[in-house]
Amino acid sequence: MDSRRPKVAILGTRFRDFDIEREMLPDVELVFGRGDSRAEILEVAAGAAVILAGAAPRFDRQTLDELGAKAIVRLGVGVDSVDLEAARGLGMTVAYVPDYGTETVALHAVSLLLASIRRLKLADRRTWGGSWGVGALRPLHLPSSLTAGIVGFGRIGRRVAVMLTGLSFQRFLVADPMVGATDLSETLPTGTARLVSLDELLAESDVVTLHAPTSGRTHLIGAPELAKMKEGSALVNTARGALIDTGALISALAEGRPAVAALDVYETEPPDTSSFEPVADRLLLTPHMSWYTEETEDELRRKAAAEAGRILSGEPPLHALVSPMAAEVR
Repeated sequence: MDSRRPKVAILGTRFRDFDIEREMLPDVELVFGRGDSRAEILEVAAGAAVILAGAAPRFDRQTLDELGAKAIVRLGVGVDSVDLEAARGLGMTVAYVPDYGTETVALHAVSLLLASIRRLKLADRRTWGGSWGVGALRPLHLPSSLTAGIVGFGRIGRRVAVMLTGLSFQRFLVADPMVGATDLSETLPTGTARLVSLDELLAESDVVTLHAPTSGRTHLIGAPELAKMKEGSALVNTARGALIDTGALISALAEGRPAVAALDVYETEPPDTSSFEPVADRLLLTPHMSWYTEETEDELRRKAAAEAGRILSGEPPLHALVSPMAAEVR
């Protein structure tokens, strides 16, 4: 092993191999690991110049301090797993890949939304169990009769809106303090969408889909917000697990507000599915897969490896969240 080569650690991924990283970073020492705990992170990544990190490894202040790395590149959009202030204080660079997977995540969100309004989870379970007919599934409605609420109108939220328009949705409510009426008119047909508060969106929407980042609040959707939802409504989350209070959602589903929910992200991953058993007929779960297609995974890995390459060469990354004025790479 050539000690003169910089070390790059890849932690917490579900990739089948690391051929892309070897191709794009031929002059580094690549090491790999799960990174499920501080001890595992340090065992694999201590002394690494750059860490390519999946969603699971958590980089708190103590871990960052002990690592001694110069940079972390998040393999994805979310950076909740990295203490950015601690990284800044340590002179680290933190970069991410915000411009991948829009189509894939939007497709998964729309798939969950359609499965929810058609009650496919319950229909499947009942049919396998020998039940027949639509009695237990009533009432079902056409998209053209429903109001879709979109919380967060960035790249993914807008793409979801366009897809839903193609599926005959005609009424949209959008909650996002960062957008204006022009953003709606540039994305959706005239007269089909309104900007509203989160409370108004929850009260008036037949289906709510979340595409917002986390904020300083513990949860965006807790018991008070769930209580505002329409009876018979659906809630979809492909954004961040921390947006929804899981315990409050289970209680709310039992009371029918919302009537159904579909989750791809969770407060703790993987989730303890036993806690969902009381409302299993009302809940569709997928394993944090909205980001994944073969094409999207390839795009993500190449963009992240390219960021690592730029950092190792002394260049600034394209998408830096924390970037010291001068960052030497050892």
